[in-house]
Amino acid sequence: MEHRERKGKKVSEEKKAGWHKEIEELEHRKELARKMGGDEAIARQHAAGRYTCRERIEKLLDPGSFFEMGSITGVATYEGDRITEFRPANFVMGVGKINGRKVVVGADDFTIRGGAADAGIRGKREYSERMALELKLPIIRLIDGTGGGGSVKTIEIIGRTYVPANPAVDIMVELLSHVPVISGVMGSVAGLGAARAVFSHFSVMPKKTAQLFVAGPPVVEAAFGTPITKEELGGSHIHTSGFGAVDNEAESEEDAFDQMRRFLSYLPSSVYELPPTEAACDPPDRREEELIDIIPHDLKRPYRIRRILSLVLDKNSFFEIGHGHGKSVVTGLSRLAGKPVGIIASDPMHYGGAITAQAADKMVRFIDLCDTFHLPVVNFVDIPGFMIGPQAEKEATIRFGARYMFAVCQATVPWCSIILGRVFGVAGANHGNTGRLNLRYAWPSGRWGSLPIEGGVKAAYRRQIESSPNPEAEEREISERLNRLSSPFRSAEVFSIEEIIDPRDTRPLLCDWIETAYRLLPRDLGPKKRGMRP
Repeated sequence: MEHRERKGKKVSEEKKAGWHKEIEELEHRKELARKMGGDEAIARQHAAGRYTCRERIEKLLDPGSFFEMGSITGVATYEGDRITEFRPANFVMGVGKINGRKVVVGADDFTIRGGAADAGIRGKREYSERMALELKLPIIRLIDGTGGGGSVKTIEIIGRTYVPANPAVDIMVELLSHVPVISGVMGSVAGLGAARAVFSHFSVMPKKTAQLFVAGPPVVEAAFGTPITKEELGGSHIHTSGFGAVDNEAESEEDAFDQMRRFLSYLPSSVYELPPTEAACDPPDRREEELIDIIPHDLKRPYRIRRILSLVLDKNSFFEIGHGHGKSVVTGLSRLAGKPVGIIASDPMHYGGAITAQAADKMVRFIDLCDTFHLPVVNFVDIPGFMIGPQAEKEATIRFGARYMFAVCQATVPWCSIILGRVFGVAGANHGNTGRLNLRYAWPSGRWGSLPIEGGVKAAYRRQIESSPNPEAEEREISERLNRLSSPFRSAEVFSIEEIIDPRDTRPLLCDWIETAYRLLPRDLGPKKRGMRP
């Protein structure tokens, strides 16, 4: 009897003890990991005007929604069974929510070895990418370091050199065709970190506090012998202009987080879902009187295309992508009657709306984005042609223009074109896919042909003009005669343009079209046969 009592007491004490000791050890290790690179390193990060990786995750995600994976991954030093030192991995990852939608997020920790990959733990970053791919969740990368093989210090640490590899590139290629990928350039990013930034559907970097380069200033100075600062080499003003290595510039880290959240709001969580719709709160039959006078009769005079978009699209719904580069074309995401839609629009304020190499490249990426995630496209057209001149030829405009032409033809999503002004030449002809139902509506301001009359008269009537006693008067008379014949109503007579509309009817017409467009989206959703290009 006494033996049974002693045995029962021992079992009871073991049950009471349970796994409390191990849970305490787990919490202790988590606490060590949350210290990141230590107080001094955190202070330096704040002094540079940047948040730490954990602060970024907290500000990006819905409050309290982050569940960390690999939370106690790191390098530990022991005395017996007791941890004396612990350096956490400099990459924090896990799952959280943005506006109630689950996402994967991974953030580099610059407070530990400047975010260099040789201070990371092999496989952790790759695991986050694999998780997004196989769970079909959007992924957000908060990049703040090199993210590749680390620095040359790695040689001394591991006692050898190595043949370089790009870890998880195959996964990142697959990701672009399956789930939304968003990259934030949050600090000084180089090497594979820079590549990770552009392996995305949308990228953003804050002014002054973020830079991007293939190799940083010390390497550039060693190669070229010229000192250069981080901002001069790879500041946001460089990468959001030109060909736009990065899509958008942000005023601050908070602004970058806002842009990430807004971009995601237009997209499905994966290609296996339709874009998320909202309740229509802007009347679909809204007709704006301003539209009837917004385009000047003199088509050489530019107008504000963004104002037209604001009057036609759901109010305050337009999110522009790539404002700083390829400026003759505006691209972005918006809504019609609460439904997400991709927007392409010519901007005559820049090069008269002519398609430059940069604009063509910008449209290829954007069309691929819309086609990948089943977003119908509206194209507001005013294209005088491809950009011409010596610089345009040096930039291989026709090569990039050809890729733009292929992108339009390869897209399978519903497409509608609103012809606002000029449609000339090969570039203008690519406003829609003539191999499909080329659904389009023209404003009375529409003009079209193989060449603009202004530039074509001298070429086509050169001998007649030169032989005239008054060449200027002769050219003017020919231009006036041709302009009378170029009326869009004459084209409508022979069904060369299907319908000319009152500009004020544009929104009601598009809101009606978007209902049909979403009905036409495939039920058997999934990735396209042709993968997304970065």
